[in-house]
Amino acid sequence: MKDSPELNHPWMIAIWPGMGNVAINAGYYLLAKLRMHLESELTARELFEIGHVHVEKGMIRAGRLPRSRFFRWKNPGEGRDLIVFLGEAQPPTGVYAFCRRIVDHARELGVERVFTFAAMATPMALEHDSRVFIAATDPEAIEEGRRLKLEILDEAQISGLNGVLPEVAGEGGIEGICLLGEMPHVFTQVAYPKASLEVLRVFSKMAGIGIDLSDLERDSEAMNEQLKTLMSRIEEAIRAQQGGEAAVPAPGPDREKPPGLDPADRKRIEELFEQAAEDRSKAYQLKQELDRLKVFAKFEDRFLDLFKSTKGPEEPET
Repeated sequence: MKDSPELNHPWMIAIWPGMGNVAINAGYYLLAKLRMHLESELTARELFEIGHVHVEKGMIRAGRLPRSRFFRWKNPGEGRDLIVFLGEAQPPTGVYAFCRRIVDHARELGVERVFTFAAMATPMALEHDSRVFIAATDPEAIEEGRRLKLEILDEAQISGLNGVLPEVAGEGGIEGICLLGEMPHVFTQVAYPKASLEVLRVFSKMAGIGIDLSDLERDSEAMNEQLKTLMSRIEEAIRAQQGGEAAVPAPGPDREKPPGLDPADRKRIEELFEQAAEDRSKAYQLKQELDRLKVFAKFEDRFLDLFKSTKGPEEPET
């Protein structure tokens, strides 16, 4: 890891892929909208294994190991700075040791709070707002959650790094907090931006940082309409089946596309990469397009390269 400039009362958010893409979408949104810079990379090759290979035109190529990177945002005002830790995957073993390394670097940076974001699956209806639940290592953080009218998580287990990292942070003298966005349990395999939106709204209030959430609000509304349509078709199929009629399978909100990109899609992606290189706040639009085409994994390294700093270590982006 490389040295970083002194940060102003920084908080850290650690994110990984998970249910509903709640955490990972919130994290990528922060990277784009705050125009964050790559701070350093955590190398933990000994904790990961190559679990697949790539095949192109019959040729087998070794898959790459998941990467774990820190990104920073230097507040242009007098408010606190932020660090986002983005892990492409959770290690299958050595979770505690992995968390210790994240927390050790957080302490080097002077981080005062470590957050994880996660999903909370419940029987909620699509027309209802997503609640945000909180669990923390410090009673003051719980009281802060009550003041913000959050749900206090009671008698539950938080699996994986989302739960372990806040605990390890607490052991290291840093407040650890997990914010969980509510989503319908019947759609856990589908991206649910409404939960990401509510988690970021809460985090923005806690951190005292203004974040433009308009793009995420539009995505949330659009996805909710898709899911309502899907639910309606499922209910129609059930009724038809009960009435003895032939039921037509209901399509999902994101129907699979054939492999590969057609020239128009490839041109659109290249245009969005050019726009994002000029203005990183547009990187979120690029990610949405890559997700829609189901090719984000193929372009992930190139996407994150957009956030490599081209400025001096002390110069904030305004």
